[in-house]
Amino acid sequence: MSTDDCNCDSTHTVQFTPPDHVRRHLASWDGFSGETIEVSQRDPFEYAYQAGCHLLIAAEQGARYEGETEVEGLPRSTLRDLSRKLTFVPAGHRFHGWQKPRVPSRVTYFYLDPAGPTVDPELHFAETEFKPKLFFFDRAIWETAAKLKAQIEGEGINSRQYAEALGVTLLHELVRLNNGSTLREPVARGGLAGWQQKRVADYIEDNLAEDIPLGDLAGLVTLSPYHFARAFKRSFATPPHRYHMGRRIERAKVLLADPDLSVTTVASRIGFREGSSLTTAFRKFTGTTPSGYRRSLL
Repeated sequence: MSTDDCNCDSTHTVQFTPPDHVRRHLASWDGFSGETIEVSQRDPFEYAYQAGCHLLIAAEQGARYEGETEVEGLPRSTLRDLSRKLTFVPAGHRFHGWQKPRVPSRVTYFYLDPAGPTVDPELHFAETEFKPKLFFFDRAIWETAAKLKAQIEGEGINSRQYAEALGVTLLHELVRLNNGSTLREPVARGGLAGWQQKRVADYIEDNLAEDIPLGDLAGLVTLSPYHFARAFKRSFATPPHRYHMGRRIERAKVLLADPDLSVTTVASRIGFREGSSLTTAFRKFTGTTPSGYRRSLL
C-alpha cells in the first residue's frame, strides 16, 4: 500500500465492528492526526486497520475476558490486561483483533504520515524501515502520547504549535525505539540570527489571534520545525507556543485597560473562542484573572 494514502477520513482510521459501540474524537495537524476512542459497552467487538500511515496505539485502559490481537509480522497475542500498553503498526501492515471487554476501553490512536511536513529531514523518518511492536511500554513515548491526548481533547495549552512540536518529538522517540538505542543529539547549534528573530517575532505579533502552525514559523527562516523549535528556545528562552501565548496575554492586558471592552470581546480579539479560555491562560501566565487584573488598574 502506498504511503501517499495517509488521510484520516473514515476509511483511513481504525475500523470497529459494530461501529455504534465506539465514541471517537479526532484532531488533525500537519503530518499526523490523533483520535481518542472510548468503548463503554461490554459486548464483543472487532477492530482492524491497514493504511499508508504508521499507527501508534496508546491504551490507557483496557482488559478483556477473551480475545486476540495481531499485527502483521508478529505472533498473535491473547494478553488480557491491555492497560498502559503501546502498540506500533508500520504503514501498510495489517492490524486486527477482537475482544470481549472486561472493563470500558480508553485508547488513543496516532496516525503518522511517513513524509509529513513536520518531519525533521535529518531524521530520515520516511526512509526508516520500522519494525512492528505489540503491547510494549516506553516511558518517553507514553508521556509524549499523553500530552498529545490532552491536545486532542482540548485540555491544557490548546496550541497548534505545541501539538506539532509534540508530534516531532514523538517521531524522534519512535526512531530511537526502532533503533534500539538512544538518539544522538544533533550537533549543537546557536539560536536564530537577528533577522530571523525579528521576522518571526513580527509575524507572531501581526497574527496574534491566529493558530500559527509550527511549520509556518520555521518556513519563515528556512529551517526544519525541529531545528527551528530548538533555535527559537535558545534565542527567546521559551518555546514558540509559549512565546505566542505570552504575547497574546500582553495584548490582552492592553485591551483590558479599556473598560468598554468585555472580557469576552478581549478574548475574541486575541484568538480565544470564549472568555473562559482566556481566563485559564491569563491566570496561568499572571496568577490572576482578567477581571482581577482589570480591577488592579483602577
